[in-house]
Amino acid sequence: MDKSASNATGVLGGTFDPIHTGHLRLAWEAKSRLSLDFVRLVPCHVPTHRESPDTTAKHRLTMAELACIGVPGFEVDNWEITRNDPSYSVSTLLHVREQIGDAAQLVFIMGMDAFNQFSNWHEWQTILTVAHLWVAHRPGNKLPEDDTTEYQLLQQLQCPADELKTCPAGKIHVHETTALDISATKLRQQIAEGITPRFLLPDAVWAYIQQNKLYGYRNENRSND
Repeated sequence: MDKSASNATGVLGGTFDPIHTGHLRLAWEAKSRLSLDFVRLVPCHVPTHRESPDTTAKHRLTMAELACIGVPGFEVDNWEITRNDPSYSVSTLLHVREQIGDAAQLVFIMGMDAFNQFSNWHEWQTILTVAHLWVAHRPGNKLPEDDTTEYQLLQQLQCPADELKTCPAGKIHVHETTALDISATKLRQQIAEGITPRFLLPDAVWAYIQQNKLYGYRNENRSND
């Protein structure tokens, strides 16, 4: 890392199966709006809130690396991939916090659907002592119900984006994000059906999927490229 930088860092985790334009746009909006020095994309190895990924950790890590080539400040962190333990966000954020220092701004990037389940996460209270939350809200997303812990957290900690820059952790910003409703599940289904996902994936990622015949891709699909 550039030691002259503030080390303000965003973290976006996920299975990235495959990584797509929606993931990248979300990370870019957070980086741009908050003037972050870095955004780390962290592919998980053993997810705790969903079924295991369709493809191997090696393929998902490589696709994430290909997607970030040439994007200023985007980095891929293999920390979760190299561990055999379940991928708990709190462990990853503590790992990043140790690397960037106590004074640097750390922002955990997530969607509203994930935030609605936040109080069910492992050691969720610790996450708020380590990082801010940047919650992407798209049209059609469901906001927390009034009787939920998540609603109370928004009442107590929600703030404008600029306030996240004033301290290292502990605040929540809800960002009205660009409506890119792209589903990795649907992408996998379309690839298996022979439908080319052009403009939904980075070109390098699509080329890698074809080369390695991931997600049921077949050579005869090439006529649709």
